[in-house]
Amino acid sequence: MAEAWVRMELDVGTFDADRWAPYAERCRAAGVRLTTLAELGDGPAQRRLLYELNKECAADIPGRGPFYSYEEYLRERVDVPSFDPRGVVLALAGDEWVGMAATSDRRGSGCVFNEMTGVRRAFRGAGVAVAMKVHGMGFADLCGVRLVRTVHHPTNAKVIAMNRMLGYVEADWDELTS
Repeated sequence: MAEAWVRMELDVGTFDADRWAPYAERCRAAGVRLTTLAELGDGPAQRRLLYELNKECAADIPGRGPFYSYEEYLRERVDVPSFDPRGVVLALAGDEWVGMAATSDRRGSGCVFNEMTGVRRAFRGAGVAVAMKVHGMGFADLCGVRLVRTVHHPTNAKVIAMNRMLGYVEADWDELTS
């Protein structure tokens, strides 16, 4: 029998973003800046770069299987009511997109949902993922909710541990709505 995916959530009302400021400072010192897709502009060129970054990072997710074609990606991930470019945090080293933390608007379920956090291999281990996730916590406020939810393959131990470190707890919740 296959193991169940790990469902987690974080109450941003009790989250202390200042505690994690050193991660953003470390990124800045390494020449990595954080922004959002909304700040960069949500156009066709940016969506293609987001797709390529997401595809590369998703290859390391246990049990992921083949990634979407570009057209499928737009249809399934971007051209949907829950997509909001303000919820897509990007890490850039110069002009290179090196990391993403995409969070969707699921306020119909009382939360935002962290869809994907990924960092290109050459930039892993420097705290970029933590910095992006912390930067993205403000998206819950923009959506008027207190919960951030996410799911992980049970063997994705590093990401589960990162989320626990940030204060996520395992939770049991129903399917999400928009």
